[in-house]
Amino acid sequence: MAAVELILLQRVEKLGQMGEVVKVKPGFARNYLLPQKKAIRASKENLARFEDQRAQLEAQNLKRREEAERIAERVGGLSVVIIRQAGESGSLYGSVTSRDIAEASTQGGLTISRSQVRLDNPIKTLGLSTVRVMLHPEVLLTVTVNVARSAEEAERQARGEAVTTEAAEEGVSIEELLEPGAEPEPPAP
Repeated sequence: MAAVELILLQRVEKLGQMGEVVKVKPGFARNYLLPQKKAIRASKENLARFEDQRAQLEAQNLKRREEAERIAERVGGLSVVIIRQAGESGSLYGSVTSRDIAEASTQGGLTISRSQVRLDNPIKTLGLSTVRVMLHPEVLLTVTVNVARSAEEAERQARGEAVTTEAAEEGVSIEELLEPGAEPEPPAP
């Protein structure tokens, strides 16, 4: 398949800067770059039109970047708590996705969409994770995601305590859980 030449209208991560002419696969152009208005097809007419509007596009980009930088400074170090059910080993029964993080961030005071959350893999265990949020193609913000079974457990995780089993949470020893004088059951034949 032949590559498609496009002119980028904004910076695209791992592809190029605004104004660059890049070659991409047709599906990437057709399904992502063109519908999202991140690029236009590279033709003589479009190249001339882009050069005429370049100063205006760069000014708009600079304004949006400065606004994103102000937001990043204001909410820097944002930490969100997500309550989920999990097994004794700390594995979640489901997973925490970019949608969950976007909703928790919105409740925490930072309105973002799930497409702005850069999550390599869904979070599948309890604990603290750092997630990148792209406020602008050139401005990244890191958000700490605290996944816990309860609000109390989240507070303890934030302080740095390890939370793995219910017995350890309660401060109960294994001996206290067993009945006094109980003998181990013989293995089944």
